[in-house]
Amino acid sequence: MIQFGNAPCSWGTIEGFGEGVPAARMLDELVQAGYRGTELGDYGYFPTDVTELREALSRRHLTMLGAYEGVYLRDESAHAEGEMRVLRVARQLAAVADLGDPDWTPLVVLADEHSRDPARAQHAGRIKPELGLDAADWQIFSAGAERIARAVKAETGLRTVFHHHCGGYVETPAEIAKFLKHTDPELIGLVFDTGHFLYGSGGSDPQTVLDGLKQFRERVWYVHFKDMSAEVAAQARQGALHYQQAVGAGVFCELGRGAVPFPAVLGELEQTGYRGWITVEQDVLPGMGEPLVSARANRIYLDGLTPSSVEGTAL
Repeated sequence: MIQFGNAPCSWGTIEGFGEGVPAARMLDELVQAGYRGTELGDYGYFPTDVTELREALSRRHLTMLGAYEGVYLRDESAHAEGEMRVLRVARQLAAVADLGDPDWTPLVVLADEHSRDPARAQHAGRIKPELGLDAADWQIFSAGAERIARAVKAETGLRTVFHHHCGGYVETPAEIAKFLKHTDPELIGLVFDTGHFLYGSGGSDPQTVLDGLKQFRERVWYVHFKDMSAEVAAQARQGALHYQQAVGAGVFCELGRGAVPFPAVLGELEQTGYRGWITVEQDVLPGMGEPLVSARANRIYLDGLTPSSVEGTAL
């Protein structure tokens, strides 16, 4: 069965951009909106004390789905410090892995530390090949990702998925393909993020998302559902907005209001045997709107898709 969760970024806590809704309220609203799974969010947003974290999840009957952590993988000197940060969140995931869905084990969601390179952040959504990594950089980058994934596996037993992300060095379909070519398929999977994939493609053709999912399906261990407004994307590209400005302008809109073909994507996942969780992410920076309203709207939209192996929730 495919089930849907949500994440703190939908309530305004987004990879260091700032904290939105307090964590306890965020979890309460996540449940109110009809979700039964959550990601960890930025380290320290949820309780770092394992006993407190377990209580926060168990009393709401929630499954912990995973935790995102960005590491500047291009720089070999950043790998050791990045590994320590990733292991810190991996230990938290392992400590709550027995809660909720017995068929799901949380995943470490590793990403490049996006927006670290000003040029990549400035050109997010319209990356040209000359802004990419060279052969030596790819070796360093992929070696760092594998190092961290091995450390996670050795200490916690958890698996690692890589998150392609706009504003980072693995954004375009070609860059995703290169990363996967350079990494061990038994060690690192892919979290396929629909919105980042479409914005990172440089266009707004819905077929691009479906083609990408089919191309990379063998490495997809986890999925993020994020929509992309074609109108805002065009404005961001024409106006040369950097990544955070595009997010603030609403490039990642409510599900069903953008260009991502979710019915076709969900159908492809179902037909190819995907089982587990899909996490909804609608990046809502503070001041962009009411997260609970959007979370409910996204849940209602998903309930309308209803393939045979997808859970439904009455609101």
